[in-house]
Amino acid sequence: MRTAFFGAAVLAASAWSLPLAAQDSADDRLSALADEYYDRQLAEWVYLEKPSGQIEPGDRLPSALPQSQLARAKFAESVLARLDAMDRAEFSPEAAINAAVLRTLLEQEIGDARFREWDMPFDSDNNFWSYLAARSGFQTVEEYERYIGRMRDIPRFFAEETANARNGLERGFSVPRVTLEGRDASLAAYVTQDYKASPFWKPFEEMPERFSDVDKTRLQRAGREAIVNSVTPAYASFLRFFREEYLPQTRETLGASELPEGRSFYAQQIRQFTTTDLTAEEIHQIGLDEVERITAEMEQVKAEAGFEGTLPEFVRFLRTDPQFVAKTPDELMGVSSYVAKRVDGVLADYFGFLPRHRFSIREVDPAIAPFYTAGRGGLDYCQMNTYDLPSRPLYNIPALTLHECAPGHSFQAAVALEQKEAPRFRRQTYFSGFGEGWGLYTEYLGEEMGIYRTPYEKFGRLSYEMWRAVRLVIDTGIHEYGWTREQAMEYLATRTALSQHEVGTEIDRYISWPGQALAYKLGEMTIRRERKKAEDALGEQFDIRKFHDVVLSLGSVPLNVLEERIDAFIADGGQGLPGVTYD
Repeated sequence: MRTAFFGAAVLAASAWSLPLAAQDSADDRLSALADEYYDRQLAEWVYLEKPSGQIEPGDRLPSALPQSQLARAKFAESVLARLDAMDRAEFSPEAAINAAVLRTLLEQEIGDARFREWDMPFDSDNNFWSYLAARSGFQTVEEYERYIGRMRDIPRFFAEETANARNGLERGFSVPRVTLEGRDASLAAYVTQDYKASPFWKPFEEMPERFSDVDKTRLQRAGREAIVNSVTPAYASFLRFFREEYLPQTRETLGASELPEGRSFYAQQIRQFTTTDLTAEEIHQIGLDEVERITAEMEQVKAEAGFEGTLPEFVRFLRTDPQFVAKTPDELMGVSSYVAKRVDGVLADYFGFLPRHRFSIREVDPAIAPFYTAGRGGLDYCQMNTYDLPSRPLYNIPALTLHECAPGHSFQAAVALEQKEAPRFRRQTYFSGFGEGWGLYTEYLGEEMGIYRTPYEKFGRLSYEMWRAVRLVIDTGIHEYGWTREQAMEYLATRTALSQHEVGTEIDRYISWPGQALAYKLGEMTIRRERKKAEDALGEQFDIRKFHDVVLSLGSVPLNVLEERIDAFIADGGQGLPGVTYD
């Protein structure tokens, strides 16, 4: 899934066409090449770059045509060839990291094109239609005009994605049918008789008072026409395609190995999501070992809680006792918000660099909540799923908030954005092994921070760690060893305190998104291993704030780059970030 979408307006002010020969040093040549790649991404994915480095959508949607996708991969190949022609020995340490990140991005894009991943433009957990509608108003007239432009472009965009999905069906490259049942509800929510009931209308109800009456009337009229004439018909058409054509013809097999070139495809997915060279067999065994270790820790916490039964009986108690169930969505959101504020109180003890960017916490969109994961983080907000409250036990919320909000994904993204010395293309780059590894590491860090106040919350943290460990076994089990859905569900349900609802949605996610679930535990294990290495080497010189600052200042990098940076951190005597005061 690509995250960098960019707008053509940036190109006029960029220097991406500056001849590389005119640059003075290897670092300068690399910087120019990276800017050229980044600005091409800006144009291709139709996003605008703000002075802060944040990106926002332009006035249309990107092209999903196969020829556009192939052209992007061709450009990536040309950039990679030019990168290969540079002498790595001439790079500074900072430029060497930039080169490694750029290389990984290019290789991933080329790998996606090899398997024509665009022929499967959605799965049970991700799609191209659920995030087009804005959930709140905009601040400028220009932002509304761009939003209306994107709404008008939806028919064209959906038609291209429909054609891609058809191509996938024809060559047997489709989402497993079992994982898509009920997902049509996420489309049906946009097919409304009344334009005011459309999710796309909400921003027009929240227009700033400072807008003139003329602008308000004009924009609302244009928004209404776009919903009636473009948005609703396009969603209705794709909903028919999904129900009547796509779903009946999707494959009944589960594993990626059953796809065309399936084993090679799965190996590429493993490399992409973990940024490692581990094989499926090696990952499977790592998972089995971690499951055994975490089970022993669970037994200890069960004893701490004073529960005298077996571990399965304790899990059954946690799943069924009403004391752990929020009575309202607001109660769950309140617990999450309180966790986030308690984290704020101790952040300075664990981080020297504290970002200025603020995030909010909001509920998952109701249209996708029934089959969405428990939560998801992001730069501006982190999400908590409040659908089916009995399936969202409160003892899990502290770990979930640490992971998705702070010091997890929202905090992590803000730190990356505010690294002034980082090149533009790295400020919002995301590698799952690093990013999800950090998120899971922060759940572990919550123990040191004093966030877990009861044995139940500690068990929730362990249950979440176990959840990520069993993913190593289940993902490889499904896609390498041919596990059934029932096998996978039984393995997850009997080793975690996740609800049955969550077990089902999670297994469908692993089936339809090969390799992604491997990133969390492998990344977390790398970070914890590198921390211990630094602690052992530096002794009393080790400062947890400096270690965390160095890790997060990287933004997001392949895991081998993280390992090399921590080696340098140790060699430098555990120095923190320049300009940050560590009293």
